[in-house]
Amino acid sequence: MTYKNELVQHLLKEIELRKDYLKGETVDTIYFGGGTPSLLSKEELISIQDKIHKTFSVHDAIECTLEANPDDLSTDKLIELKDAGVNRLSIGIQSFFDEDLQYMNRSHDAEQAARCIDSVRSAGIENFSIDLIFGYPLLSDDKWKQNIETALKYEVPHLSCYAMTVEPKTALASFIKSKKTLPINNEQSASQFEYLMNVLQANGYEHYEISNYAMLGKRAVHNSNYWKGIPYLGIGPSAHSFDGVSRQWNVANNMKYIKSLSEGIVPFEQEVLSETQQLNERIMTSLRTMEGLDRACYKNKFSNEVAAEFDKTVQHFIQEGLLLAENDVIKLTQQGKLFADYVAGELFV
Repeated sequence: MTYKNELVQHLLKEIELRKDYLKGETVDTIYFGGGTPSLLSKEELISIQDKIHKTFSVHDAIECTLEANPDDLSTDKLIELKDAGVNRLSIGIQSFFDEDLQYMNRSHDAEQAARCIDSVRSAGIENFSIDLIFGYPLLSDDKWKQNIETALKYEVPHLSCYAMTVEPKTALASFIKSKKTLPINNEQSASQFEYLMNVLQANGYEHYEISNYAMLGKRAVHNSNYWKGIPYLGIGPSAHSFDGVSRQWNVANNMKYIKSLSEGIVPFEQEVLSETQQLNERIMTSLRTMEGLDRACYKNKFSNEVAAEFDKTVQHFIQEGLLLAENDVIKLTQQGKLFADYVAGELFV
């Protein structure tokens, strides 16, 4: 048995051990993400899905997404994925410019990025998303405009677009510190984000979550469930789970994961969320969506004093042009989306 086969066998074992986690709720999405799930063979993907179907109640029209990079998606691989039941792809394109992909240390080039979209469609997979990154020193406004125009030209049904961030102890952080590359420019990020919002909305995309844009009917069900606070079960090393009141995360080390499961123990840590933490998470995730935050989800949980302070903060942000209130629903304005984390943090109780 190869190491990969051994890991898959223990994934199947974890599914069995976690069969009661979702409390009988119907599973309507499966998401193969983290690491390189495209390395899984057709047979391995089918075996995992078969185990899920045998263990849980599964929706007939389940959304099954797999994360992949453009260089992973050969014609043969795409046929395999479709035959294995994958009906949605999340493709890490990031940019359509070679120098930018090299800057981000990506293994594919611009030609592969564009070609893979044609290949995906030729394989009969019409439901897919691409990732694009903005707000880094190499990305001029003109190049950003061209990246978006390329996505529009290919009629990509769903885009996930993220501002580049600098994580501590990464190569990028080191390069910036040693002045080998320019630091991230927040004004550039904000300008490119505003341009992105305006152009995609003008072309019929729903800006249904801060980082996500979809043609009508092409929202990502999996991610939408997350922003709604719907429980989910994560399987495998480093996988996270949420049952509504607590978060769990599996051990990251593959060998520790395998060893523990071979002894019939799921190796996870857990954080039980207080009612206040649950409410704050609801505030944060709801505000990120176009549906916004319904006052009904929190107004009965506050004391009169806390409720008055909350409403005072909401009114302040309405006056600042960052929030609006419609029919007892609080939403971020276009300007407010530039400050989503800040606004949510100020509303936390």
